[in-house]
Amino acid sequence: MTTWIYAGWAFAAGMLIPVMATLSGGLGRALGSPEWATVVLFVVGLAAALAFAMLNAAQPDWTAFGRAPPLQYAGGLIVAFYALSATYLTPRFGVGPTVLLVVTAQVITSALIGQFGWLGAPRRPIDLLQGAGLVLTVVGVMMVQLRRG
Repeated sequence: MTTWIYAGWAFAAGMLIPVMATLSGGLGRALGSPEWATVVLFVVGLAAALAFAMLNAAQPDWTAFGRAPPLQYAGGLIVAFYALSATYLTPRFGVGPTVLLVVTAQVITSALIGQFGWLGAPRRPIDLLQGAGLVLTVVGVMMVQLRRG
């Protein structure tokens, strides 16, 4: 049952990616600045994350922050890059193409991370079925993009 809950949660998070991109792009247009819209989004996100953590999580081991490898903090830079990219690209490139290419890149990158065990991830070699799926994903993106012109 837990697998279904996690799958549903992941699916819901995926559904919200194009919603977030569309809303972020709209905020960027309203403020006249995708950069400041991204800052506002992070302030709202930080407030929500703090509230959730305070209500649902035990206090962290504050000394662990200094022991974590610096590279593990790069996720913050990556999420900032993604949020700024979605806020900037969605109104200019379209929500469909932006999200489609983001998801395609996620699928390919996650397969490569698993294939090589990058960043400490467990190794999961790409087999024939998964490789075929990756090729179909790229071909599908190309077909959708070609149709758009």
